[in-house]
Amino acid sequence: MSNMQKGLAEFIGTFWLVFGGCGSAVLAAAFPDVGIGLLGVSLAFGLTVVTMAYAIGHISGCHLNPAVTVGLWAGGRFAARDIPLYVVAQVLGAIVAAFLLWHVAEGNPAFDLATKGLAANGYDAGSPGGFDRTSALIIEILLTAFFLWIIMGSTDGRAPAGFAPLAIGLGLTLIHLISIPVTNTSVNPARSTGPALVVGGLALQQLWLFWVAPLIGGALGGWLYRTIGADSFPKPNIEGN
Repeated sequence: MSNMQKGLAEFIGTFWLVFGGCGSAVLAAAFPDVGIGLLGVSLAFGLTVVTMAYAIGHISGCHLNPAVTVGLWAGGRFAARDIPLYVVAQVLGAIVAAFLLWHVAEGNPAFDLATKGLAANGYDAGSPGGFDRTSALIIEILLTAFFLWIIMGSTDGRAPAGFAPLAIGLGLTLIHLISIPVTNTSVNPARSTGPALVVGGLALQQLWLFWVAPLIGGALGGWLYRTIGADSFPKPNIEGN
């Protein structure tokens, strides 16, 4: 696949993750008459990954997340030279999805961006459950590391073939069930960036944590699997890795 194809696939896939995942929180969970709750939003995020993994996994690998891209590099499965292409495509997809989601939500007179937000991530006053910055850092690093472990393990050459998208999607669902009350769940800097740019204010001020923590966690998870998991996945010929 060409770089253009890979970049467009990552753009489309990340758009789908943000529009589908954040959209479930903004359009379905926020209104009592059609509320889907914590379980519904968590499942929606997982489903976006499952569906896109089958749709674009063979094109770009379906990273949809700068932390995944960096984690796969740390795990020896991705070339460092391709990181900028993937990250830019992912962030742009997330931004476009967030702005379109905002415009859709505004079609309901009951929607108010200042009070309802756009499923932005945060800590302290920005946390759904009032959790502090330390809790946010710990949960985002830890869960992103485990997310990379799941990705690396389920796509290992020794794992059952064809089931990786399900394991990864269900893993992301579980991650959301754990951490929505803490940070509204990021584990993905692109997913955090789109809504933060739309909402602004506190969400934008706290965005740094949702880049730093997932990138650390992703790199840690990828490195740990490469080290401990004795990865048998066929290694690409990557110069400088």
